Amino acid sequence: MLNRVILIGRLTKDPELRYTPAGVAVTQFTIAVDRPFSGQGGEREADFIPVVTWRQLAETCANYLRKGRLTAVEGRIQVRNYDNNEGRRVYVTEVIADNVRFLESNRDSGGSRDDAGSYGGSAPSSNNQPSRGGNNNSGYSRGPAADPFSDDGKPIDISDDDLPF
Repeated sequence: MLNRVILIGRLTKDPELRYTPAGVAVTQFTIAVDRPFSGQGGEREADFIPVVTWRQLAETCANYLRKGRLTAVEGRIQVRNYDNNEGRRVYVTEVIADNVRFLESNRDSGGSRDDAGSYGGSAPSSNNQPSRGGNNNSGYSRGPAADPFSDDGKPIDISDDDLPF
């Protein structure tokens, strides 16, 4: 059996960070995901999908995600239910995310970070840039100076020591 979902959409509002009584961070936000077709009136339609993140990933999302940011979410679908104050059973379907990728730089959205990132629950590194979940890209930078095609097609001088094979 498999329960995996990958979504790309824009946040409808800033994430809401809360803490459980045990002190565990949890963040909730909603992303709008465009449908691949237009409605009867010709306008594009979207689905608004609730997303929940936990622990360090929740704090990272609360610190770096903002309304309107293009974001990829990877996780699993969870359906839960509860009885509301009127005694009616309420069903909630949401994505429990274990990986969130920020697909736009803050520069595109008016922020201060230099690059888009992928966050899978790792703690931010000491240089105030969150580490990339599951990737060991120490020393890697996507800033303008690190553009591998900045030489406009001129040959690149690479020694045999730089090759991984």
